[in-house]
Amino acid sequence: MPNLPPARSPVRRCDAAPVTCAFVPIMAPMHAINQNGTVTAKFNPLYRPYLVVTIGLAMVCSIIGIPLAIVWFCGVGQWWARHYFDRLECQVTDRALRFKKGIIFQVEKTVPLENIQDVTFIEGPLLKKFHLATLKFETAGHSVGQAHDMQLTGIIDAHEFRNRILERRDALRHGAQDGAHAAQASTAGQTELMQAMLSRLDEIAALLRERR
Repeated sequence: MPNLPPARSPVRRCDAAPVTCAFVPIMAPMHAINQNGTVTAKFNPLYRPYLVVTIGLAMVCSIIGIPLAIVWFCGVGQWWARHYFDRLECQVTDRALRFKKGIIFQVEKTVPLENIQDVTFIEGPLLKKFHLATLKFETAGHSVGQAHDMQLTGIIDAHEFRNRILERRDALRHGAQDGAHAAQASTAGQTELMQAMLSRLDEIAALLRERR
Protein backbone atom coordinates (compact mmCIF):
# COMPACT_ATOMS: atom_id res chain seq x y z
CA MET A 1 0.00 0.00 0.00
CA PRO A 2 1.56 3.31 -1.00
CA ASN A 3 2.50 5.78 1.70
CA LEU A 4 0.16 8.76 1.54
CA PRO A 5 1.25 12.18 2.76
CA PRO A 6 -0.32 13.22 6.02
CA ALA A 7 -3.49 15.19 5.64
CA ARG A 8 -3.10 18.88 6.23
CA SER A 9 -5.67 20.72 8.20
CA PRO A 10 -7.18 23.62 6.30
CA VAL A 11 -5.67 26.94 7.21
CA ARG A 12 -8.06 29.79 7.69
CA ARG A 13 -6.75 33.24 6.89
CA CYS A 14 -8.33 36.04 8.84
CA ASP A 15 -7.72 39.48 7.49
CA ALA A 16 -8.28 41.65 10.48
CA ALA A 17 -9.48 45.10 9.69
CA PRO A 18 -7.21 47.86 10.96
CA VAL A 19 -8.34 49.33 14.24
CA THR A 20 -8.44 53.07 14.36
CA CYS A 21 -8.40 54.81 17.70
CA ALA A 22 -9.83 58.28 17.71
CA PHE A 23 -8.84 60.52 20.57
CA VAL A 24 -11.54 62.99 21.41
CA PRO A 25 -10.15 65.96 23.26
CA ILE A 26 -11.85 66.80 26.51
CA MET A 27 -12.82 70.42 26.42
CA ALA A 28 -12.16 72.11 29.70
CA PRO A 29 -14.25 75.12 30.66
CA MET A 30 -12.91 78.25 29.01
CA HIS A 31 -13.40 80.43 32.06
CA ALA A 32 -13.62 79.63 35.75
CA ILE A 33 -16.63 80.89 37.76
CA ASN A 34 -16.52 80.84 41.55
CA GLN A 35 -19.41 80.82 44.02
CA ASN A 36 -19.60 84.62 44.06
CA GLY A 37 -20.15 84.69 40.30
CA THR A 38 -16.69 86.12 39.52
CA VAL A 39 -15.48 85.02 36.08
CA THR A 40 -11.73 84.42 35.79
CA ALA A 41 -10.39 84.49 32.24
CA LYS A 42 -7.87 81.92 31.00
CA PHE A 43 -5.08 82.93 28.64
CA ASN A 44 -3.86 80.96 25.63
CA PRO A 45 -0.30 79.55 26.10
CA LEU A 46 0.45 80.62 22.51
CA TYR A 47 0.50 84.17 23.84
CA ARG A 48 4.06 83.50 25.09
CA PRO A 49 5.66 82.87 21.66
CA TYR A 50 3.58 85.72 20.27
CA LEU A 51 5.19 88.09 22.79
CA VAL A 52 8.66 86.80 21.92
CA VAL A 53 8.11 87.29 18.19
CA THR A 54 6.45 90.71 18.33
CA ILE A 55 8.92 92.24 20.79
CA GLY A 56 11.88 90.70 18.93
CA LEU A 57 10.67 92.07 15.59
CA ALA A 58 10.30 95.50 17.16
CA MET A 59 13.94 95.30 18.26
CA VAL A 60 15.09 94.20 14.80
CA CYS A 61 13.33 97.17 13.16
CA SER A 62 15.71 99.51 14.98
CA ILE A 63 19.44 99.29 14.18
CA ILE A 64 20.39 99.86 17.82
CA GLY A 65 18.12 97.02 18.94
CA ILE A 66 19.63 94.31 16.70
CA PRO A 67 22.20 93.15 19.30
CA LEU A 68 19.44 93.12 21.90
CA ALA A 69 17.24 91.11 19.53
CA ILE A 70 19.94 88.43 19.24
CA VAL A 71 20.07 88.09 23.03
CA TRP A 72 16.28 88.21 23.16
CA PHE A 73 15.79 85.34 20.72
CA CYS A 74 18.58 83.28 22.34
CA GLY A 75 16.51 82.70 25.48
CA VAL A 76 15.91 85.92 27.36
CA GLY A 77 12.65 86.50 25.52
CA GLN A 78 11.31 83.05 26.35
CA TRP A 79 12.17 83.50 30.03
CA TRP A 80 10.49 86.91 30.15
CA ALA A 81 7.39 85.77 28.25
CA ARG A 82 6.94 82.74 30.51
CA HIS A 83 7.04 84.80 33.72
CA TYR A 84 4.90 87.56 32.19
CA PHE A 85 2.28 84.99 31.13
CA ASP A 86 2.20 83.34 34.57
CA ARG A 87 1.34 86.68 36.22
CA LEU A 88 -1.52 87.61 33.93
CA GLU A 89 -4.85 87.85 35.71
CA CYS A 90 -8.23 89.05 34.51
CA GLN A 91 -11.51 88.83 36.43
CA VAL A 92 -15.03 90.11 35.91
CA THR A 93 -17.28 90.64 38.92
CA ASP A 94 -20.84 91.89 39.00
CA ARG A 95 -19.59 95.48 39.11
CA ALA A 96 -16.02 95.76 37.76
CA LEU A 97 -13.33 94.38 35.46
CA ARG A 98 -9.96 93.72 37.13
CA PHE A 99 -6.72 93.16 35.20
CA LYS A 100 -3.21 92.55 36.53
CA LYS A 101 0.08 92.19 34.62
CA GLY A 102 3.81 92.79 35.00
CA ILE A 103 6.88 91.04 36.41
CA ILE A 104 9.00 93.52 38.34
CA PHE A 105 6.52 96.39 38.27
CA GLN A 106 2.99 95.03 38.45
CA VAL A 107 0.13 97.07 37.04
CA GLU A 108 -3.39 96.48 38.30
CA LYS A 109 -6.43 98.17 36.79
CA THR A 110 -10.03 98.14 37.96
CA VAL A 111 -12.66 99.45 35.56
CA PRO A 112 -16.29 99.79 36.70
CA LEU A 113 -18.59 98.00 34.29
CA GLU A 114 -20.88 101.02 33.96
CA ASN A 115 -17.91 102.98 32.54
CA ILE A 116 -17.33 100.51 29.70
CA GLN A 117 -18.74 102.06 26.53
CA ASP A 118 -17.86 99.28 24.07
CA VAL A 119 -15.68 96.16 23.67
CA THR A 120 -14.10 95.67 20.23
CA PHE A 121 -12.87 92.30 18.96
CA ILE A 122 -9.57 92.60 17.02
CA GLU A 123 -7.94 89.71 15.10
CA GLY A 124 -5.06 90.70 12.83
CA PRO A 125 -2.96 88.49 10.52
CA LEU A 126 -0.22 87.87 13.09
CA LEU A 127 -2.76 87.19 15.82
CA LYS A 128 -4.48 84.62 13.58
CA LYS A 129 -1.18 82.79 13.10
CA PHE A 130 -1.08 82.21 16.86
CA HIS A 131 -4.85 81.69 17.20
CA LEU A 132 -5.15 84.79 19.37
CA ALA A 133 -7.41 87.82 19.56
CA THR A 134 -7.39 91.20 21.27
CA LEU A 135 -10.24 92.80 23.20
CA LYS A 136 -10.17 96.59 23.19
CA PHE A 137 -12.18 98.29 25.92
CA GLU A 138 -13.44 101.81 25.35
CA THR A 139 -14.06 103.30 28.77
CA ALA A 140 -15.12 106.70 30.04
CA GLY A 141 -13.99 108.27 33.30
CA HIS A 142 -16.10 110.04 35.88
CA SER A 143 -15.04 113.52 34.81
CA VAL A 144 -16.24 115.16 31.61
CA GLY A 145 -14.02 114.45 28.61
CA GLN A 146 -11.88 111.88 30.45
CA ALA A 147 -11.62 108.57 28.59
CA HIS A 148 -9.00 105.90 28.08
CA ASP A 149 -8.69 102.56 26.29
CA MET A 150 -7.41 99.22 27.55
CA GLN A 151 -6.48 96.14 25.54
CA LEU A 152 -6.33 92.46 26.53
CA THR A 153 -4.66 89.91 24.24
CA GLY A 154 -4.59 86.14 24.49
CA ILE A 155 -7.86 85.39 26.31
CA ILE A 156 -9.27 81.99 25.38
CA ASP A 157 -12.66 82.27 23.67
CA ALA A 158 -12.54 86.05 23.61
CA HIS A 159 -16.01 86.27 22.05
CA GLU A 160 -17.64 84.53 25.02
CA PHE A 161 -15.66 86.63 27.51
CA ARG A 162 -16.74 89.81 25.68
CA ASN A 163 -20.39 88.74 25.80
CA ARG A 164 -20.20 88.08 29.53
CA ILE A 165 -18.79 91.55 30.16
CA LEU A 166 -21.48 93.26 28.10
CA GLU A 167 -24.25 91.18 29.70
CA ARG A 168 -23.13 92.13 33.20
CA ARG A 169 -22.72 95.77 32.20
CA ASP A 170 -26.26 95.88 30.79
CA ALA A 171 -27.67 94.12 33.85
CA LEU A 172 -25.93 96.63 36.11
CA ARG A 173 -27.28 99.57 34.11
CA HIS A 174 -30.80 98.15 34.08
CA GLY A 175 -30.60 97.59 37.82
CA ALA A 176 -29.53 101.19 38.35
CA GLN A 177 -32.41 102.43 36.20
CA ASP A 178 -34.91 100.26 38.05
CA GLY A 179 -33.56 101.57 41.34
CA ALA A 180 -33.93 105.15 40.13
CA HIS A 181 -37.53 104.52 39.04
CA ALA A 182 -38.30 102.88 42.37
CA ALA A 183 -36.81 105.84 44.23
CA GLN A 184 -38.88 108.25 42.15
CA ALA A 185 -42.03 106.22 42.80
CA SER A 186 -41.26 106.14 46.52
CA THR A 187 -40.69 109.89 46.58
CA ALA A 188 -43.96 110.48 44.74
CA GLY A 189 -45.82 108.25 47.19
CA GLN A 190 -44.35 110.09 50.16
CA THR A 191 -45.33 113.44 48.61
CA GLU A 192 -48.91 112.29 48.14
CA LEU A 193 -49.02 111.03 51.73
CA MET A 194 -47.74 114.34 53.05
CA GLN A 195 -50.30 116.23 51.02
CA ALA A 196 -53.08 114.00 52.35
CA MET A 197 -51.87 114.55 55.93
CA LEU A 198 -51.78 118.33 55.44
CA SER A 199 -55.26 118.29 53.97
CA ARG A 200 -56.52 116.28 56.94
CA LEU A 201 -54.90 118.71 59.37
CA ASP A 202 -56.61 121.61 57.59
CA GLU A 203 -59.97 119.86 58.00
CA ILE A 204 -59.34 119.29 61.72
CA ALA A 205 -58.32 122.91 62.18
CA ALA A 206 -61.51 124.05 60.42
CA LEU A 207 -63.66 121.87 62.71
CA LEU A 208 -61.96 123.29 65.80
CA ARG A 209 -62.62 126.84 64.64
CA GLU A 210 -66.32 126.06 64.07
CA ARG A 211 -66.70 124.68 67.62
CA ARG A 212 -65.32 127.84 69.10
